[in-house]
Amino acid sequence: MRDDGPPLDLRAFLLREREAVEGALERCLVPLGDFLAPTLAETGRHAVMTGGKRLRPILCIAAYRACRGTRRAAAYDLAAALEMIHAYSLMHDDLPCMDDADLRRGRPTPHRLYGEEATVRAGLALIPAACLQAHRAARALGCGDQTATAIVGELTRAAGGGGMVGGQYLDLLAEGRALEPDELDELHRMKTGALLTASLVIGGLAAGASPGELAGLRSYGRSVGLAFQITDDVLDGTASSSELGKNPSDEQLQKSTYVSLYGVEAALRRARILVDEALEALRSAVIESPELGALARYVVERER
Repeated sequence: MRDDGPPLDLRAFLLREREAVEGALERCLVPLGDFLAPTLAETGRHAVMTGGKRLRPILCIAAYRACRGTRRAAAYDLAAALEMIHAYSLMHDDLPCMDDADLRRGRPTPHRLYGEEATVRAGLALIPAACLQAHRAARALGCGDQTATAIVGELTRAAGGGGMVGGQYLDLLAEGRALEPDELDELHRMKTGALLTASLVIGGLAAGASPGELAGLRSYGRSVGLAFQITDDVLDGTASSSELGKNPSDEQLQKSTYVSLYGVEAALRRARILVDEALEALRSAVIESPELGALARYVVERER
């Protein structure tokens, strides 16, 4: 990967990409009203449209472009499926039986507004809705049946027991006890890193990436996903609930974090090493993408 040429205006890039993702999310939420009761559709919409970095769909788009993908609108429709899965995970993560969170992104969590049952059911409905969205968008991008099926498979594996669900299970088991470094890495490679990595691989699959490029994107995603979680832990450990826009914090829930394990400075050093590993994975796969390079650095430099 080369870094020559004019530097990327990351702020403008993120703003432009978020706007495009928001438009795709508006489009993909329309069908929810066709098969969900109004309250459930409203609950799902609230969860999906409460803002956020939209990092996963943006990574998907960047990977798609880096692997020579050219069709613009349908690529955002594909990326929207990842945010639907991310929203579902946050809906269930915040439930009273999980983290019992009142705030997410500075706004009341869905179960505080719509109740626990509606939140559980609407969150579950987002999973098949996201799969249908991904399959439709993949076909609109010109992917054949085999590739479209592979994309949906990547999405569901990241969301399931080997990914986010399994990671959340490990997270609940870990409350109140100190984890070893390898245990904490495994937890977050599943809970946080699986969907982030899938975002990149799905973008590559949709663009017709080679096996070597897909391996490079997967390696990049695994490193960036862990760096993202480390940075989250640093922010969680050094900012107030109002600054973070969420409550309670991991410290209040007695969870092991990279800050409790290493301290702030050592945790940040590890995050930067992981970013270097992610960039090396792109170079080794001969993937030239200023966007992916800037996004990897953004993961550890962001303030929220």
